[in-house]
Amino acid sequence: MSSLSPSETPIRTYLESPSTAAMRLPAHACDTHVHIFGPAAIFPFDPNRKITPVDAPKEALFDLHRRYGIERCVIVQSVVHGIDNSVVEDAIKAGGGNYLGIALVPLTVSDAELKRLADIGFRGVRFHFMKHISGQTNAEEVVALTPRLEKFDLHLQVHFESELIHQLGPVLIKSTTPVVIDHMGRIDAVKGINHADVQALMKLLDKRNFHVKVSGIDRIDALALPHERYTAGAQIARTLVERFPEQCLWGTDWPHPNHTHIPDDGVLVDALSQIAPNSDLLEQILVHNPQSMYRFTA
Repeated sequence: MSSLSPSETPIRTYLESPSTAAMRLPAHACDTHVHIFGPAAIFPFDPNRKITPVDAPKEALFDLHRRYGIERCVIVQSVVHGIDNSVVEDAIKAGGGNYLGIALVPLTVSDAELKRLADIGFRGVRFHFMKHISGQTNAEEVVALTPRLEKFDLHLQVHFESELIHQLGPVLIKSTTPVVIDHMGRIDAVKGINHADVQALMKLLDKRNFHVKVSGIDRIDALALPHERYTAGAQIARTLVERFPEQCLWGTDWPHPNHTHIPDDGVLVDALSQIAPNSDLLEQILVHNPQSMYRFTA
């Protein structure tokens, strides 16, 4: 049964026919950050969601990855579906070992549920600190959960507004399990590499327990127009990749929820030539780092 009310008009968040990319990706290239929406008739949306998107089912995701030669993927549970992770579970099962997941869970999650998630292909849990998505999560309580995550080889993934890095950083360093920071900490790329938020991000990455997704070049480049090359965002990503080559992961962020525009996935794939300007770096962030972090078995 669909979770849409009759008055809602679903929002399209992705291009049905993105451009062809010139970039050729290495074997086992991994997109470490995507979401799946629905179909809402099968996997109802959370009644407390902030947006109602057009369905972006696993079949559309698989088609996108075939288009660009992406063989592996990590699907991040979306707040659109809340803490019912079944939509991601379904895609993991269909992915034949090449698709793994990141779950959303309450702070009160049981050990039995964490074990179940780990056993079926989830590799971490995500907590939001974004006011526009779900309000402020208590960072101390999140970090207090990490010893239990560690028992099941689950890492902590965090999504926060850039200015929060200064108060979250001192708390997150207490995590007993690896920490993955989404979308380069949502810093403002236009302000440049010397901005305090970027410097705080790199200070965290000096600790080997921290990792960062160099996804979202289209989100952090506030001056870029749709389908431009997101030069400022790509430059920040390149700096992170060159300074922390073993701690960077890449993703498309398909199907691009809560955005100012709909990015062209072909442009995002081609931007890898700017982000990882030689074959060794490309292989590192697309193949070796995802394998080390997510432990693909296929």
